[in-house]
Amino acid sequence: QVQLVEAGGGLVQPGGSLRLSCAASGRSFSGNGMGWFRKTPGKERDTVAAISWKGGRTYYADSVKGRFTISRDNAKNTVYLQMNSLIPEDTAVYYCAASRLPIATMNIEQYDTWGQGTQVTVSS
Repeated sequence: QVQLVEAGGGLVQPGGSLRLSCAASGRSFSGNGMGWFRKTPGKERDTVAAISWKGGRTYYADSVKGRFTISRDNAKNTVYLQMNSLIPEDTAVYYCAASRLPIATMNIEQYDTWGQGTQVTVSS
């Protein structure tokens, strides 16, 4: 069974950091672009960051540029999202997903394999 499993979410104070991980099982995703997304109640799921299959190209939503970093370790079949300088507006359920394409893309329609999500809450 192919699946993506996110971990690392939790409660953090404003200004704090969290590192999310997304471990793949069932098959290798080393040839796929990967992305992180987030969703809050009443809003659509938004793309946060994307990375190409080798990790050489990354893209970020304007709201997280300079604070979040996406990376991947293909040997471990794992993608990461380092989140620094967190603000309350970052509170959401965070999902990782694998793209149909090897390139980095912020187009959510290109992603077809999704994890179950992990809750991130930024609050004092």
